[in-house]
Amino acid sequence: MKKIDSNNHRVSIVLPTYKERENISSIVQELFELFKSYELEILIVDDDSNDGTFELVKKISFEDSRIRIIRRVGRSGLASAIKEGLLSATGDYVALMDADGQHRPVDVLNAFLHALRNKTDLVVGSRFLKSADIKGLSQRRTGGSSLANVLSRCSLRKKYSHITDYMSGCFVANLDACLAFIYKVDVNGFKFLYELLAVSRGKLSVEEIPLTFEPRLHGESKLDLSIVWDFLISLLHTATCRILPRRAISFAIVGLSGVLVQLLTTSFVMNIFAFTFKEALPISVITAATSNYLINNKLTFRSKRLTGVLLIKGLLKFLLVASFPVVANIGLATAFYNMVSDNELLAQIAGISIVFIWNYVASSRFVWNTP
Repeated sequence: MKKIDSNNHRVSIVLPTYKERENISSIVQELFELFKSYELEILIVDDDSNDGTFELVKKISFEDSRIRIIRRVGRSGLASAIKEGLLSATGDYVALMDADGQHRPVDVLNAFLHALRNKTDLVVGSRFLKSADIKGLSQRRTGGSSLANVLSRCSLRKKYSHITDYMSGCFVANLDACLAFIYKVDVNGFKFLYELLAVSRGKLSVEEIPLTFEPRLHGESKLDLSIVWDFLISLLHTATCRILPRRAISFAIVGLSGVLVQLLTTSFVMNIFAFTFKEALPISVITAATSNYLINNKLTFRSKRLTGVLLIKGLLKFLLVASFPVVANIGLATAFYNMVSDNELLAQIAGISIVFIWNYVASSRFVWNTP
């Protein structure tokens, strides 16, 4: 492959890792071989893997100074690992790829060369161009990614409407053009590329090359419910012009589920146990508050997720923090029911409406210790 102006451009490749010991050596060696004509830096950002990934990479770095390892202790998450790696890169161009073998190093090289030839700010490796080859994506995940791409296209600037893979984890960026936007990326977002495009507001030139998406070499996919949840929050965050905090949006959606839990619990207790509305209401309010706490712990505040004994202590703190609005909820709902309308639905919604802001601000600070 012909070298293009290699003396004037240094390329950094960022590999986020979590328990990728079995995959990392072969990927690094292939990158060394493909980029041997270029000034290369490989940045491995490891989330304190317990399978020996860090120790292996450290050993490799002793043998080759082109390897740099960042070990993250007390912080985790793919988006934050990517951001830390991109901001630590010293190259003129920086490439991102997975460390599980699903992205081919040769595709990263092709994206880099494309960026050099066309002076493009961002070159994305797409799984959905016609000439791409998807080998490592199940039919269910292909369908999910296709739907996510449609929704992403609707939520981003028209300048980016030609992109076919907003969910890609493989791209090459010109750091001079992209660095200011990388700083602004919210690391609680769904996919780093989507967040980068959202904060750039159409100011980047973006092109795509076809990607061959391979099956994982070893290990298991890290896709779970929290990833899907993050995507929903990312869409709503962008739709609100990124004014409302992501956590507030998530907390509000969870709160809506709590409304449903409260209404169903009230109906259940009144019908099954023959309680009056006033007798059933405290039970349903506490049940809804507990449901909100558990879901927020799982999704909204998962980077600060509480487990074991701390989970129980957190629940007690949450109920204590929520005690004032719970009392106000019951009092207002009861007053509304007695003096305004005996419609049970309207009475409960009137009580629920005063709870949200207090619960979000107070529980963020005192339960999960986040600003």
